[in-house]
Amino acid sequence: MNKAYYQFRPYHVGQWIVWTLFALVLLAAPQLFTSNFSISMLAQMGIAIIACLSYNLLFGQGGMLSFGHAVYSGLGSYVAIHTLLKVSAGTVMLPVSLIPLVGGLAGLFFAALFGYATTKKAGTAFAMITLGVGELVFALSLMFSDFFGGEAGVSANRVVGDAVWGITFGPAVQVYYLIAVYTFVSVAAMYALTRTPLGRILNAVRDNPERVEFIGYNAHFVRYLAFMIAGFFAGISGGLAAIQFEIVTAEVVGPLRSGAYLLFTLLGGATFFFGPIIGGVLMVLALVVLSELTRAWLLYLGLVFLLMVMYAPGGIASLIVMNLRVATFGRLRELWASYLALAVTGLVALLGMGGIVEMVYHLQLNAAIGPEVKYLGTTLDTRAVESWFGSVFVALTGLGLFEVARRRFREHWSEIQIDIEKEIRRREMA
Repeated sequence: MNKAYYQFRPYHVGQWIVWTLFALVLLAAPQLFTSNFSISMLAQMGIAIIACLSYNLLFGQGGMLSFGHAVYSGLGSYVAIHTLLKVSAGTVMLPVSLIPLVGGLAGLFFAALFGYATTKKAGTAFAMITLGVGELVFALSLMFSDFFGGEAGVSANRVVGDAVWGITFGPAVQVYYLIAVYTFVSVAAMYALTRTPLGRILNAVRDNPERVEFIGYNAHFVRYLAFMIAGFFAGISGGLAAIQFEIVTAEVVGPLRSGAYLLFTLLGGATFFFGPIIGGVLMVLALVVLSELTRAWLLYLGLVFLLMVMYAPGGIASLIVMNLRVATFGRLRELWASYLALAVTGLVALLGMGGIVEMVYHLQLNAAIGPEVKYLGTTLDTRAVESWFGSVFVALTGLGLFEVARRRFREHWSEIQIDIEKEIRRREMA
């Protein structure tokens, strides 16, 4: 007699809560930040999140350091905007909401075209090949103006066809919600991919490709599949960018864009799935907000990246995970005073160093417009000794106090980690 066997699989309540909160944040964000500038920034964050997560499929999940990922998001943008032009001309019948998928298919096509040869090698050879492909495509973008539009780029109008349910994609908020839907689906799909056998074997290829070959898998084919999937999602981000900005220029396939994906993925935390999400948000804040506040933004960004690599190579996500571990054992509240001291002294040091940097940049770039420079609501005079002395004094004082606070925090942190390890061993033996 046949017997029915039932297997109970518990729901991952924590995951459901996280994904629900993520969806609610995407839905509620434009209701809280209602200006056109804020909505545009939110839309760009969604695009950057998809791009950084697609890059992390290569780097974080597969251990493939790529210097040319912008090729696939950029070519996806070009194909998407040309498709939008054909839709406007009436030669292609396609809803605007599906044009990002065209960009994704374009990214998949070019990833399949370039990826087979690119993924034959790993490590440094792979990185150099991607750099060469990126430079090649960027050079071609300046040569073939019929497709790439030359220096002016290619522009189009996203408001085409009849409105569906009142949606024309004219208002910025409608475009945002389109991007939000693609962001949620893309993030969920890439997360699901990491839980599939392909995702697991990709991690194995990253850690030990020789052993993967020994058990019967083709490491090159695994890397190639991951490369194509990453190209698809990069193309989706490019298609969304084409709709958002209604113009595509050669910059989208340039080395600076590829470098930005690498830098902000590392800043967010490439070893954690949610790290590139943080990186995508930081990318928009840096490129849109910080770049407008100061001409020295690249210097500040480089210093932050240097400090993160030196003291937190796992990125911001690793810092969050470490503190969550401490909070799990109920010890996080013991550190609030140390964190406050680090924040205050670090802020003082940054204010002083920022004053020095701004005055130096003013002397080098804007000396012709006068000696005075505006800095955080105050006026610094580059000719006055008091401005230089005050900035140096504040910077050195902040650095000294920060070092004292850091040493005390490190001692306290080490004690807590030792206690946690003892508690873990005690629980294992109980």
